[in-house]
Amino acid sequence: MSVDAAVALLRTARRAVALTGAGVSTASGLPDFRSPGGLWEGIDPMAIASRSALARAPEAFYTFYRQRLDRLSRAAPNPAHYALAELQGTGLQAIITQNVDGLHQAAGSRVVIEVHGNLREAACTGCGRLGSIELIRVALAEERLPRCAECGGLLKPNVVLFEDLLPPDAWEQAVDAARAADVMLVAGSSLQVVPAAYLPQETLDAGGRLIIVNREPTSFDTRAAVVIAAEVEQVLPAIASALGAPLVGSRPEAD
Repeated sequence: MSVDAAVALLRTARRAVALTGAGVSTASGLPDFRSPGGLWEGIDPMAIASRSALARAPEAFYTFYRQRLDRLSRAAPNPAHYALAELQGTGLQAIITQNVDGLHQAAGSRVVIEVHGNLREAACTGCGRLGSIELIRVALAEERLPRCAECGGLLKPNVVLFEDLLPPDAWEQAVDAARAADVMLVAGSSLQVVPAAYLPQETLDAGGRLIIVNREPTSFDTRAAVVIAAEVEQVLPAIASALGAPLVGSRPEAD
């Protein structure tokens, strides 16, 4: 299917939402999880990025997250992020994202539902207090474990670890947005990670339709109205441009 088919469907949408995954951020230099060279290549995520791993082997846990934070500090939004931000100005109601990098907000998106948390904040594993992710960055730079000033508990990035539940408020918002959508644009997600992978079904069950833009096939391709197997950083700007979005910030200013 073509970009034209996606544009035509979005033009008729009364309430469109997007669901984004790690593929939206790979062009920003942030690896996805399961592709060759991804974050989980050669790693057991349960042994390094789970709640029990933090308690059992905090040094290994923080080594992994220090690498993620260092990589994120060098990342910037790419054309896919800017295109989605501009689509919010042409009728896209919300972006539901599995990503924790904050690049949607950095690109100017206003309504972003983060179902897997974020890397902007640190959360105490003891009392639940939230603070800036800089608390973790500074502690790791000083080669000490990051601890809560209130209770002394270990601090973790405010993301959903393996063995964690999703943040209930964000999940409820995501389900409500998916059910209310007559069109869901799935971008850069393999739709393998549950429960986020169930959200397209919520849209279908409510009578909505799916547009899927992803380099690799997904389990929902046969049920989608439009499937575009290509790079999101190429396709999404084309969709936004065809819908009249100016794509401010998606490319360098001319000299």
